[in-house]
Order: sequence, then C-alpha cells, then structure tokens
Amino acid sequence: MKLFIQTMGCAMNERDSAHIIAELSQKKHYTLTDNAKEADLILINTCSVREKPEKKLFSEIGQFAKEKKAGAKIGICGCTASHLGEEIIKKAPSVDFVLGARNVSKITQVLERPKAVEVDINYDDSTYVFASPQTMGIKATLNISIGCDKKCSYCIVPFTRGREISIPQDLLLREARRLVDSGVKELLLLGQNVNHYGVRFSTPHPKTNFADLLNNLSEIKGLYRIRFTSPHPLHMDDAFLHTFAQNPVIAKGIHIPLQSGSSRVLKMMKRGYDKAWYLDRIAKLKALLPDVGIGTDIIVGFPTESQADFKDTLEVLSLVEFDTLYSFVYSPRPHTSAYEYDKSWLIEPKLAKERLATLQNLHKQILRKKAQKEIGKCYEILVENNRDDEEHCFSEGRTSNNKLIKILGKKCPIGSIAQVKITKNEGGALMGEFVQELSLEQALKANTITHTAKPNKGESSVVAGVVC
Repeated sequence: MKLFIQTMGCAMNERDSAHIIAELSQKKHYTLTDNAKEADLILINTCSVREKPEKKLFSEIGQFAKEKKAGAKIGICGCTASHLGEEIIKKAPSVDFVLGARNVSKITQVLERPKAVEVDINYDDSTYVFASPQTMGIKATLNISIGCDKKCSYCIVPFTRGREISIPQDLLLREARRLVDSGVKELLLLGQNVNHYGVRFSTPHPKTNFADLLNNLSEIKGLYRIRFTSPHPLHMDDAFLHTFAQNPVIAKGIHIPLQSGSSRVLKMMKRGYDKAWYLDRIAKLKALLPDVGIGTDIIVGFPTESQADFKDTLEVLSLVEFDTLYSFVYSPRPHTSAYEYDKSWLIEPKLAKERLATLQNLHKQILRKKAQKEIGKCYEILVENNRDDEEHCFSEGRTSNNKLIKILGKKCPIGSIAQVKITKNEGGALMGEFVQELSLEQALKANTITHTAKPNKGESSVVAGVVC
C-alpha cells in the first residue's frame, strides 16, 4: 500500500504530516510515494491561514480525483478540515474521510470508516505517544503544546486547533533523547506560543515553564542546538530572555512576530502588547546578545490601517533591522473577530499591495547593509546540505543566529560542525572558506566560553561572528 501526502502551511502542519506518515507506515504498513497516481491513499494536509484556502482545496481534490487509480482513497486533514468538516464531503463526494488538526492521532481509525469526519477541536491527544519515524536526519521537530489560547482578531488557529494544552515534560524529554540517539543534532520546538509552555496540562503535572523545559532539554548528551518557534512577545519576560541568552545549547536566532508597529492597530489585533513593549523586549535582548538573529511576521493593510500606522511599522523595521521577514497583506478569515469588521474599514487592495512592496524593499536594503558587515567574521555552522551548481561545489548550513552560509569549494560531512570565515556577500547571500571542523564537544565548549565570558571594559560581548 502506497501513501501520497501533500502538506500545506506551517511547521506544525509539517510535524502533523510526519506523525501521520509514521502512524500509517508502522501500523498499516504504508510506504511513501511522491506520485499520486500510484498511491492507494492520497492525503491533503491543509492550511487555513491564507486567503481562499477552500477554493484551492476543492481544486486540488478535483485534480486528485481525476488522477487517482481505481480504489484509492482521498483524505483531507489539517486546519481547513477542522473548520469545514462535513461540508468537504458534501461538496466533494470523492473524499473518503476528514481529519481535523486536533485529531491527528485518529488517522488509523478514520481510514477504516467510510465518510468518517473527526474534527473535534477539544479532543486531547497531548499524552498520545505517536509512532516514531523509521529514518531521521540531523534536524527534527518536537511539538511541545497543542492549540492556542490567544484570540488575535485576524487568526483562525484557535478555531481549528482548540485550547492550548502543554505536552507533559517527561514525554518530551523521552522523545528528545530518542531523536538524539538516532542522530539528531538540532531540535526545533513547535507550539503556537512556545514560551507559554506549562500554563495548562490535561493531566496532573509538576509546575514548570518554558525556561525549565529549555534547560532540561539542553542537558541531553549529544544535542548541539535547540531552536523554537514562535514565542509570543507578551510572554518574553526577563527570566525567559536571560535563559535564552545564557544557555549555550539554545541557538541565538529567534522569531518574534510583530504583526504591526502601530500600537493602535496592535490593540485592534488583540495582540496584548504595544509598540513600546515590543521595542523594550528587543532592546533587552540585544543588550544581552548584540549579534542575536531576529525574525518576524508583519501584516499590512489591516482594517483601518492609516498611513501613520504604516509608518510606525516601517519605523520598527528600521530600528530592529530584522534578519528575516515574513510579510503579508491582511486576509479576512471566517470565525475571526476581524472578519466581522465593517466592510468600509477594509484597506483598498492596491494600496495594501503598495505598502507591502514598500515594506519588503526597505527590508532588502537593511539586509544588504547588514551583509556587508559580515565579511571577515567567523561562524560555526551545522552542515545541512552538500550541493553543486554551475560554478561551485559547496556545503551549506546555518549559524547559531540563523544565517545561511555556503562553504565554497568544499563538501563537509552532513551533520558535521564547521568553522567558516565569511569572504563574499552576493545580494545578501553569505559565502565563506572552510577553517576547521569541530567535534560536538569542542563546539559546545566554545559556546559555553562565549556565552559566559565577561566583556572587557569598553567592549561588548559577542555571541557569534567574532573576527578570525
């Protein structure tokens, strides 16, 4: 039996797909294929965050229904499945079952039930132990919570993934150790608001928080880096920031969604913080880690956004100088409170697109300026890929603060830790020469020295990017 799965959307969906694949391969003996025409089961793991996901979904279903072989089943999973439910089967009779984002652990059950619909957003599988993937790479994801308690006015996630529940820490530590034992060197922790971890468990659990979890995971022997996404600015207290800065196993790149630089718009978005709070947290973080890598999300064209509001967003972008930016035009989503706003409040699409282009162009200028300052610096990268193009053979990997770097003219073993000196910047892409390979012990020791070292009088401490 062969399985084809198409995954849309975020890292959480990618992780859900990995769970589904593992469950079906080990409990139902499916093997994965990238050819839908030969599959016995076709799954679409959907996302409902962007505009018109329903239209795209039914178009995909129609195409797969035409291509599939006789007897093959089609299943719809994920967030769009959660909020459309039975409507999917009514509109597309070729669909055999619907499985919501909060019901992933039921995949082997719905497979056996004709026209099954499982979309309960209050279903709790936080203590369910999923089957383990048979093969692992050097990087892996780990869900630390499910659901979301926030009520951001533009976001449909609480209506598709339900209330926030943290996964018990003993289960997380057990799974993390298993992953590291199988060769994983970098873990990415996933949650809608990861730094809200520990607020609610579905079973009795000792009091804990996200900083405790980070510190406990960092004690696992053989683990090189921990990353996480996404922390909520509202929960970035000083204790969290100090843990992030001081623990050498925690990668020094962080994604902090802004959404808007306007305090007025942030209030309409129900984000729980204002422009001043966000900038204060960034200032605190940069004081602790001058070379921290910071990414963000920004929505332009939110209902009633004025030119002054947009200028506030541009100001924050200029002040923070984000290393990565995911930016979008506001997309109305059913079930959200912003969806009910008076239609006259909506920003004209042409103006919203112009603002998006202005925002993205400013960010490109910032990246070009920052990239020039990298020449001559040394970084440690975890080697993720070896590639060839028309001009070079090279290895590539990411630094602790999440910069992607190519090592020109050399291929290093996947999973090795290489020290690289930056020699070129081409349109913001960083390239360098190989300096030396470090053992895991040497790299962790170097990180410990770097993060605990006291700066000399008149100097700033440096996390990464020291001059060779």
